[in-house]
Amino acid sequence: MPGSRTGRPPVQGAVRRPAAAGPVRENPLRRFYLNAKRAWDRPLTAYYLIMGGSLLITVLGLVMVYSASQITALQMSLPGSYFFRKQLLAAVIGGVLLLIASLMPVKLHRALAYPMLAGAVFLMALVQVPGIGMSVNGNQNWISLGGSFQIQPSEFGKLALVLWGADLLARKQDKKLLNQWKHMLVPLVPVAFMLLGLIMLGGDMGTAIILTAILFGLLWLAGAPTRLFVGVLSIAAAIGVILIKTSPNRMARLACIGATEPKAGVADCWQAVHGIYALASGGIFGSGLGASVEKWGQLPEAHTDFIFAVTGEELGLAGTLSVLALFAALGYAGIRVAGRTEDPFVRYAAGGVTTWITAQAVINIGAVLGLLPIAGVPLPLFSYGGSALLPTMFAIGLMIAFARDEPAARAALSMRQPRFGRKRAGGAVRDRGPRRWNTMRRRASAARSSGER
Repeated sequence: MPGSRTGRPPVQGAVRRPAAAGPVRENPLRRFYLNAKRAWDRPLTAYYLIMGGSLLITVLGLVMVYSASQITALQMSLPGSYFFRKQLLAAVIGGVLLLIASLMPVKLHRALAYPMLAGAVFLMALVQVPGIGMSVNGNQNWISLGGSFQIQPSEFGKLALVLWGADLLARKQDKKLLNQWKHMLVPLVPVAFMLLGLIMLGGDMGTAIILTAILFGLLWLAGAPTRLFVGVLSIAAAIGVILIKTSPNRMARLACIGATEPKAGVADCWQAVHGIYALASGGIFGSGLGASVEKWGQLPEAHTDFIFAVTGEELGLAGTLSVLALFAALGYAGIRVAGRTEDPFVRYAAGGVTTWITAQAVINIGAVLGLLPIAGVPLPLFSYGGSALLPTMFAIGLMIAFARDEPAARAALSMRQPRFGRKRAGGAVRDRGPRRWNTMRRRASAARSSGER
């Protein structure tokens, strides 16, 4: 190697090392998305959504029933809290039913299917007996229990159809009979049509629509072929058209879709229009709880069928979107429970309950928004009415039991530590070091694969 002018060997340049890579900054939106997805996929998500969502809807419904029913009660010379106290009593009883249903095993739910169906059919037939059945708002679908207490048996018919239909389809699936159309339709469709006939004898087409939706939901979950599904749907649609055409009241309700001002004649659209007025005057955050104007006699059925309109007026767009989000969470949780189970009865029952609550909420809210005809069905868990609240809360308890019975959810719940103190084994206290008050901590790191923390 040639030397330099000074006789020293040439100095070689130092080898440059690549600069250490700095910490990669993760997109905060992506990190939020991944965290939300991880939380959403936990095994107890459906359990918490059903329990928390139904509780929030019920509590908010009690508040709105108290607000929306005060003027109606005073106009009837009753105390202002009259309807609220009745709804609160129904909610307490419904809470007991929810707790019982959530603790019952699946086998006991299946055992109740046939007695519940027989009882519902008996009560629905009893409605048509003169002197026993009574008419409310033109519909002969009520039985008086004495005093101001009444019961609507058709509401319990929804729950009976869900449980009985789920048990029937599950037994036929176990015997591999659902690939034959006659076993898929018989006796499910004839029994459902019998219930529909008993309901339509009283003129309650709104409840009949919900029952039809439950029937189609069960057939869809059972894997009915498209042509068979379309055939049954066409028959039901033809019957519905005939029933609407032959009733001036139903034709008037159909003519009020999209109405923005009252009309003259049979279809005056007073209720539909004032429901729109209530929603329009609420703005983003509403006029304030209790400050509704439409409930002062302008809006009929403000605390029952049109309670969503009063909610929009007093709580605004924020309140109505919150209610919609809670129902969407319930619907998602129900679909998740039905999709992740391996028990056919649980799948059919969860799908039937989800179809029932979702369809009834869509029909009620669609009527208030002027997008659907007024069907006279309450908003589930929200509107005033004990007959509708009790079977719905029992169905929610059913869903909670199903969500908790998932294998991953059972494993996650079994990993919980006792809430206070240390765990006892054989009557002696095992010393595990300092007491930990974080009751949600995992006891074994191997159990983290389930996703629950």
